[in-house]
Amino acid sequence: MRVKSLIPMIGLLGMAGSAEAGENLLGYTKGAEVLPKGAAELYQWVTQRTDKGQGEYTAYDLKTEFEYGITNRFNMTGAFLAQSIETSGLLIDGYLPEEIDTGLEPAGITVGAKYNFLSPAADDFGLTMALEGAYMWKDPHSGQDKDTFTVELAMYMQKFFMEGQLVWLGNLGMESTYAHRADIEGLPADFDWPTEPEMEIGIAAKTGLSYRFVPNWYIGAEIFYEEEFETEVGSERWSVFAGPSIHYGGARWWTTLTWVTQLKGGGEVYEGQIDQNLHLIEKTEDEIRLKVGYNF
Repeated sequence: MRVKSLIPMIGLLGMAGSAEAGENLLGYTKGAEVLPKGAAELYQWVTQRTDKGQGEYTAYDLKTEFEYGITNRFNMTGAFLAQSIETSGLLIDGYLPEEIDTGLEPAGITVGAKYNFLSPAADDFGLTMALEGAYMWKDPHSGQDKDTFTVELAMYMQKFFMEGQLVWLGNLGMESTYAHRADIEGLPADFDWPTEPEMEIGIAAKTGLSYRFVPNWYIGAEIFYEEEFETEVGSERWSVFAGPSIHYGGARWWTTLTWVTQLKGGGEVYEGQIDQNLHLIEKTEDEIRLKVGYNF
């Protein structure tokens, strides 16, 4: 993991003020609160993914998202995605066909909706359902051209303890994906790069706690499990990540910095992979995520 890449992220922590309903206390596990009618929020996510066990692999995922409260319970979202990928010293049959340094480039768009059934403050337990559709024209793992259509259905749960000083968050999600990779010229004859359309189903379970230790400041930790199924092979890959977060929220701005590491993984491994207990074909060993939000 590149420690020097954390320096500009940590510096952004001081730019935030106070947060309202849309703040994200953790980096990956979402809360059940939604924006009130007429309120809006702009989010910026930056995620760094590093280390596949061999060679060099560094990817940055950027997500710029806008959320608006249609009613006090119903919110709409839209986002623009960008990414950069730099990899060398590692080729993976069917997944990493060549060394690449893409620079930052547009990668996709998303549109979503959330409906709040139970408020964590008013009903003692929060429950929100979310539906999101995404279209990406770049593969987030290899940086190659790839048309991907994804529909995700998720349930966000939240509960306050200790008069709101301690917050529990839990998520369950399922997504369906259709993907079609473009041809790549000049690959070795024995290199596997399938271009037939693929269908996958993914499931995810996430949970975490966030604790307010001084006014406006929270520390937290989360753990999440993800698994993908493909029509021809069944369960194809799974992984478990966990790590800490720090969050600051004020009246208008909030920010969250999270680091997670892969504890265990399974499914496919690439030829020569040293650590057989991790999934390192589509995942990495470490991820760092910075989120910043501004309330209108």
